[in-house]
Amino acid sequence: MVNVEFLGLGCEKMIYLDYAANTPVDKEVLDFYYQVSLQYYANPNSNHKLGKDANHLIEKATENIAKNLGVLKDEIIYTSGATEANNLAIKGICERYKNYGKHIIISSLEHNSIIAPATIMQDVGFEVDLLPVTKEGLVDIEELKKLLRKDTILVSVCSVDSEIGLVQPIEEIGELLKNYPNTYFHTDASQAIGKITIDYSNVDLITIAPHKFYGINGIGILVKKKDVSLKPIIHGGKSTTVFRSGTPVLANIVATDKALDIALREQEKRYHHVLELNRKIMKKLSQYQNVYINNTDQSIPFTINFSMKGVKSLDIAKMLEEKDIYVSTKTSCCPAETPSKLVYALTKDKALASSSVRVSLSHLTTEKEIEQFLKAIDDCIKELEENGKI
Repeated sequence: MVNVEFLGLGCEKMIYLDYAANTPVDKEVLDFYYQVSLQYYANPNSNHKLGKDANHLIEKATENIAKNLGVLKDEIIYTSGATEANNLAIKGICERYKNYGKHIIISSLEHNSIIAPATIMQDVGFEVDLLPVTKEGLVDIEELKKLLRKDTILVSVCSVDSEIGLVQPIEEIGELLKNYPNTYFHTDASQAIGKITIDYSNVDLITIAPHKFYGINGIGILVKKKDVSLKPIIHGGKSTTVFRSGTPVLANIVATDKALDIALREQEKRYHHVLELNRKIMKKLSQYQNVYINNTDQSIPFTINFSMKGVKSLDIAKMLEEKDIYVSTKTSCCPAETPSKLVYALTKDKALASSSVRVSLSHLTTEKEIEQFLKAIDDCIKELEENGKI
């Protein structure tokens, strides 16, 4: 048995500022997950009453999730997480529509779970173009127009990236791609849902990660619009959809429904709380001569990215960790010692990309925590200056 040391609720010493990587499960969501797990343990695919009761709960939860997302119930595909959802979107479209063409376009700000499957498809004969971003961090629409071809079957652009928090013009891209009937549009909305509102009417596939909005880990959603088909990448038994096999996990699904309900209901309130904290941090960081803020006006307030030229990202993060403040150097799925690909894509500056730090905020973040964080930054900078490192 593994011995676990619990930090305890309300541990005042620790300051967690890595909410873009993972959020704590909302207590109301976890309580619901717990009760459903205890009471509805039958396989939802079973034909007896207990199985049918479990399946009925899945149906009701899926209807509500679809309503909240503004899509149809049959357009919801449950996965093990955003990585699987992204892989299903990329590989599923490519394999299903390869007779239409073998050209893919992805943005230069994509998560590894987009880049990796796109690279796999490149290895089997597909051509992948990388869509650059402007100085403001938006994908270059004019460049997209130039890259689009008759054999382009997929464009994938994240709604909000995971490191700088740049909001992409999803509606504008969707309108453009309406003129390309054989080109499908996918967006990874993991960092957007529950934070900002985006119109996904003209998006064919949408990836959603509940653990980014205080839901349960181990489940993801791929929204697949009704006129779009996919070749499955997981084959097996019956599930909620023919596009992804596997026994449906009832507790995960109903917990996701509740987490989404809460996130959307509280979205505006949470946004304004975080915005005030963001302004306080930005004002302070902008006063330091050796600190470069990587965010642009297109960034959401939840994500703050800054660099100290000449100081490695990991060194800054470790200095803060010694003060019990936890931040990230980049998205947690990338090797920690490498430069940030996203910061480099935006700034074209390797030094900034090698020294970037991501601070991600939440409605749970307090003003006191931010005051302590800013004092810690001040102490770190003084120490670095005294040691001649900046």
